[in-house]
Amino acid sequence: MNVEINYVGVVLATLSTMVVGSIWYTPKVFGNAWMKMAGLKRSEMEKNGMKPILITLVVSLLTAYVLAHVAFLSNQYFKHSFLQDSVTTAFWVWLGFTAARIITHDSFEGRRKKLTLLTISHELCTFLVMGLIIGLVGV
Repeated sequence: MNVEINYVGVVLATLSTMVVGSIWYTPKVFGNAWMKMAGLKRSEMEKNGMKPILITLVVSLLTAYVLAHVAFLSNQYFKHSFLQDSVTTAFWVWLGFTAARIITHDSFEGRRKKLTLLTISHELCTFLVMGLIIGLVGV
């Protein structure tokens, strides 16, 4: 079976992670609370320059590509609309891989539960938007 991937959808889903993150972590939304819970200072973060953003873009591109791939396979199996299968796949991938792994790491690192909840909620929003875009653009 050949997996069909719409690369426009992958690129748009990748870019959507930057939009979601920019809104989520703006100071007026969750940015100040996140920095306080994570023990971060804006001045220290600024020292990293563009490096975290570039890493995020590369990792988000990989995530979007894998999500598009798995959504296609899910759609071939379930045969719902591609949109439905993309969003559903995004949820299950988030739950089984992203949320589960973040919770595991945060529990070992002794992170505050509120910080873990904030992080996994951001990732859920990110994955659902990616799934929505991939599903709307189609194969």
